[in-house]
Amino acid sequence: MQYTLLRTENEEECDNELASRQKKTTGQLGRKYFTVLAILGTLFLGYVAIANDLKPIRIGSKAIDSLAFSFNLQKPFYVVVIDAGSTGSRVLAFNFHESILNGNLILDGELFSEVKPGLSSFADKPVDAARSLTVLLNKAKTVIPQTDWPRTMLTMKATAGLRLLPEHKANAILEECRKLFQTSGFQVSKNSISIMEGTDEGIFSWFTVNFLLDRFTSLSSQATVAALDLGGGSTQITYQPDGIQAKKLEKHVYSINVFNHNMSLYTHSYLGMGLMAARKAILTHNTNPEDADSKLPIEIHSECVNPIVSAEWSYGGRDYIVKGPMNGTYKLVKTQNFAGGDENKPVVRFSECLKIIEKYVGTLADKPIGLKDHEVYAFSYYFERATEVALIDPFLGGVVQLGAFLKQAMETCDYPNTDQPFMCLDLTFIYVLLRNGFGLEPSTKLYLYKKINGHELSWALGAAFNVLQNGL
Repeated sequence: MQYTLLRTENEEECDNELASRQKKTTGQLGRKYFTVLAILGTLFLGYVAIANDLKPIRIGSKAIDSLAFSFNLQKPFYVVVIDAGSTGSRVLAFNFHESILNGNLILDGELFSEVKPGLSSFADKPVDAARSLTVLLNKAKTVIPQTDWPRTMLTMKATAGLRLLPEHKANAILEECRKLFQTSGFQVSKNSISIMEGTDEGIFSWFTVNFLLDRFTSLSSQATVAALDLGGGSTQITYQPDGIQAKKLEKHVYSINVFNHNMSLYTHSYLGMGLMAARKAILTHNTNPEDADSKLPIEIHSECVNPIVSAEWSYGGRDYIVKGPMNGTYKLVKTQNFAGGDENKPVVRFSECLKIIEKYVGTLADKPIGLKDHEVYAFSYYFERATEVALIDPFLGGVVQLGAFLKQAMETCDYPNTDQPFMCLDLTFIYVLLRNGFGLEPSTKLYLYKKINGHELSWALGAAFNVLQNGL
């Protein structure tokens, strides 16, 4: 695959010049080694086929490229991406090599590590925010030879967490992070750190999923899958619409070029519809917590929390004490012990909670069209919540129908669980968002995974390809 990732129409001239330079460099490298590789490939092709059980149709270029890499005829190179999310910061250190035959970029491996909380939690302590990234940079250095640090590009993209902060607080955090990066030993520039636009976040996530699934082999809109990324502060939905849908969605449709395939891609980032941002809005329904003293925890009562709950929660630099409604409801529920029988237990008034969530999701503008016509891959908090209530295997992932989220939400809301005080709210929000907000049917299959072929599902891989194409 060639690594021309994202090219909008107004960037075409600049990218053509860059692509020309890359093609020239790659061509010189290929000619230099082609003769050697051809000989090696001929001599060892039979051996490789037997040892690696390669199918005949795939032996050619992949076998020769594998031989070249095993003989150290190709030098690996690295990219480090910091994902500064609203609930945590993650480092992904990717290592690649360039195919000796055609210049395609081959992903060999990655390191993933995470720290919590996210940078936005240090809204009033920007130095501490930057300091929290030190452990991530040190982790990246363990998988990259020190001699390669000066050639390894380092970039950090902050997402909705910093977008939701006051501008002066977000800028103070970014400035301290820039100071830290200058001392990292990696290759950086003044543009290495930024708050990423939701559009880029969606497109990069979509690229990652489809690249790992090897779906960039056709121009058909049905060949690629839709990518749904549920973050803490925002959610992104990205897919390749057909011609009719593209005209109806033109406000959010972008012309891109992926591996020499021209595509029209719909992507929309909904700020405030991330799981944590939505949770805050739902919990504080009909209240105004911003008027409270910012130094003291804010006590709130919510219809979407069980009456027995009293839980501490922090988001966006504010601390909350979350409790159920003052006039709680009890219900006869079948016990889950050996003796069986019924027990009068405190429950969430599901219908009341549902109304609040439906009202909040109802504020969505510019809803997608035709999403249900695609395979839907959903990750991040979609995956996490599904694993926490045993809808899917936490290691393997899986496929569930959307209706399973509603069924599980209703059961969870009937069960008082102080260990998971927000699960009723979270599951109900996910169902309403996908059903009412994005137009999926209860029978729609959701492909829920954290990794594909051992690689993390996130926007970071797409961002790494973009850096390799365009630089920092």
